[in-house]
Amino acid sequence: MSQYDYLVVGAGLFGAVFAHEAALKGKKIKVIEKRSHLAGNIYTKKVEDIHVHTYGAHIFHTSDKAIWDYVNQFAEFNRYTNSPIANYKGEIYNLPFNMNTFNRLWGVVTPEQAMAKIEEQRAVLDGKKPENLEEQAISLVGTDIYEKLIKDYTEKQWGKACRDLPAFIIRRLPVRLTYDNNYFNDTYQGIPIGGYTQIVEKLLAHQNIDLEVNVDFFAEKAAYLKDFPKIIFTGMIDQFFDYQLGELEYRSLQFETEVVDKENYQGNAVVNYTDAETPYTRIIEHKHFEFGTQPKTVITKEFPKTWKQGDEPYYPVNNERNNRLYKAYKALADKEQQVIFGGRLGQYRYYDMHQVIAAALQCVKKEVR
Repeated sequence: MSQYDYLVVGAGLFGAVFAHEAALKGKKIKVIEKRSHLAGNIYTKKVEDIHVHTYGAHIFHTSDKAIWDYVNQFAEFNRYTNSPIANYKGEIYNLPFNMNTFNRLWGVVTPEQAMAKIEEQRAVLDGKKPENLEEQAISLVGTDIYEKLIKDYTEKQWGKACRDLPAFIIRRLPVRLTYDNNYFNDTYQGIPIGGYTQIVEKLLAHQNIDLEVNVDFFAEKAAYLKDFPKIIFTGMIDQFFDYQLGELEYRSLQFETEVVDKENYQGNAVVNYTDAETPYTRIIEHKHFEFGTQPKTVITKEFPKTWKQGDEPYYPVNNERNNRLYKAYKALADKEQQVIFGGRLGQYRYYDMHQVIAAALQCVKKEVR
């Protein structure tokens, strides 16, 4: 294996950007991926001529022009604007919380009226410093929004009562005193025309890169460590160290995707279900990401679930206990001369796509000479 400069474990966005940039600098790269396809969680595939976001909705957004220009090398982006809605027992509300939301809830029509209502409801805390997520949410948006649009959705998402979740999970919530349904504040936003998979395919389409899928790093871990001078590892950091300090906590997801024999199922790409009785957190209707007019549609229901070994880990649970444990694992990682840990799982943090790309580019800049 001495002909390779790097082994990249994981053909997601971090690994693909690193491999691409290192290959451009003349390095020889081997990329291995445990799944049967590349692109990680941004993988999209065609179903009924619709590009389906296999692992949940991914909307690219950034205010960093350099990152926007970088990703536009590999795909043309449309003008999609993320404007999710919330369904609470059949009542429809706009997200993020804005004047449309407040008008629907309270009948208010001016920003002053909306703020007065929020201030009135915040008073239940009587000036107390928020000690958990429930109190933090009420301090930011009042009791009505908390009860209808935050509480049950959050408890489904994290599998814990809001009173048992730390306040810092929602240090701030977007509250807009305008009639603007754009979820993000970023300058640039869109969906790649033709799906995300093409981006990773183009990143890895270099003569210096060899790719293999259906390969489990851990099945031959000792051999890989022996044969490759440097390894970029984008899997779970605790798994790499054989869970020797204990398991980090993750949340997993179960997706139920179906073809529906109608042109339009819900009228929006993303609908969040914020009541406790609905077992899933949201329904995605994929065609709306690309303004599709196909005769059929494809929907995906997302069900959060507790992660256990063997499940796909989607979200790190960044509470105090897990952050302490991650610091201990990072101390082990920092002693590794051969292995560099990257991405959401390797660095145990929530990354948006633009942040993954920026981190991978920074890693290449620091690592590849």
